[in-house]
Amino acid sequence: MSSSVMNPTSRPTLRRWLVAGLIGAGLLLCLAALTIYFGATFSTVAIVVGILAALIPVGIVVPSFLWLDRFEAEPARYLIFAFLAGALVATALAMVANTGAMAVFLAVTDENSAQATTAIFVAPIVEESLKGSIVLLMWWFRRQEFDGIVDGLVYAGIVAAGFAFTENIQYMAVAWTDGGAQMLTGVFFGRGLLSPFAHPMFTSLTGLGIGIAAESRSSLVRVVAPVIGWVLAVIAHGGWNLLAFSGSGILAGYLFIGVPVFVAYTVFVIWVRRREGRLIGRYLSDYAAYGWLSPGEVEMLSSMRGRRQALGWARHSGGSQRFTAMRAFQDNASELALLRARMANGHATSTAPQTERRLLDALSRSRAQMLAPAR
Repeated sequence: MSSSVMNPTSRPTLRRWLVAGLIGAGLLLCLAALTIYFGATFSTVAIVVGILAALIPVGIVVPSFLWLDRFEAEPARYLIFAFLAGALVATALAMVANTGAMAVFLAVTDENSAQATTAIFVAPIVEESLKGSIVLLMWWFRRQEFDGIVDGLVYAGIVAAGFAFTENIQYMAVAWTDGGAQMLTGVFFGRGLLSPFAHPMFTSLTGLGIGIAAESRSSLVRVVAPVIGWVLAVIAHGGWNLLAFSGSGILAGYLFIGVPVFVAYTVFVIWVRRREGRLIGRYLSDYAAYGWLSPGEVEMLSSMRGRRQALGWARHSGGSQRFTAMRAFQDNASELALLRARMANGHATSTAPQTERRLLDALSRSRAQMLAPAR
């Protein structure tokens, strides 16, 4: 069926542009609000110092989640949106909510108690709700491509990295304003080097719940899993903030709680990445049984080591043309396997058979280009 029959009017296109316009306007509005706040609160030097210092942990965190996303990379535009939504929307709304809560507590208690109550009980609920809502919305609007746990972790990590970026600008600017380079160094060491993964780890619990929901065929699991993930994220966030108010115990808490938790989180992320490779191999085996792929190709496609070796062979044997074809072959195969997984789990849309056929044709074309004699 032609696209003109499937889409006889321009309304779907108009609707997409309208949604994109509303999203863009919302991001710009939040950017303007944050710009006004920072400009009214800090000097230009403090803001520049804060931005430069906050960029360093971003350079640590974001590549880590892109590494996790290597088997079936998410579109760059969605990852950019996730980062900006966390950096602008979630942060701006959290600042308003946390400041409001702080004002309420100041009316009934002293400043130290108000800060502790806000940080331990209010901020975790507000911030994890806002960050988690962005991931939830991305699952809701991209259900036909949201494949499961890896996507949940990746989007949660990128949203949280954006949130932490803006929050770190504020903390660094305050440190520079109040204590100069010495205080800035201490804050940067604590937030930028010792705990750059704090926010991503919290929000990843919500992302894990959403990812489990995306893979499950149970209606109950699809409702309960994100809620449990969010509750765990709030508890972890609140516990971390409690450590920050524990005075001399913060270093011991970091060493004996923070470090083991981070190690466990790292091991889990590595396991999840390998799990996705096994999942891809499992569902590509169905196509190998019908001759679309060879067993050797399935083995190569189900591990990052095999993929890297294949890309290396393509580059050295055929230059950029064969390398590009090999990368397309791998990308099409990953997308095909995860589409097959959604079909098996009952989460695929009605257009899945057409998409499957398109991907099989693309797979055949990229293989032919890959195996063509080098020029």
